[in-house]
Amino acid sequence: QVQLVESGGALVQAGGSLRLSCAASGRIFSINAMAWYRQAPGKQRELVAAITKGGNTNYTDSVKGRFTISRDNAKNTVYLQMNSLKPEDTAVYYCNADRIGTQGYSSPIFYADVWGQGTQVTVSS
Repeated sequence: QVQLVESGGALVQAGGSLRLSCAASGRIFSINAMAWYRQAPGKQRELVAAITKGGNTNYTDSVKGRFTISRDNAKNTVYLQMNSLKPEDTAVYYCNADRIGTQGYSSPIFYADVWGQGTQVTVSS
């Protein structure tokens, strides 16, 4: 069994900063790509940023230059540093891991497309 737990969401004024964290728990020995998505009220969930196991990153255009995704493989944790926040960044932010390998009792167990429960980010104008 694996779990992704996000933290760091808050209410912040426009122009402010937040750092989101997402920690994976379980008998984990590997995690492939990780990503942050967000979903604003009445809108579809969208990819915000992604990072490969090796550290290659990509961002949606609206956050380029303002957000930075990073990961600590030893801690099974991915971060999203968000600067110069805008009201349109308001959303629930979700962490995703595309494939997590865990130690089973007799053989490895792999989990695909694992999601966290989400953390609310609200940016006031």
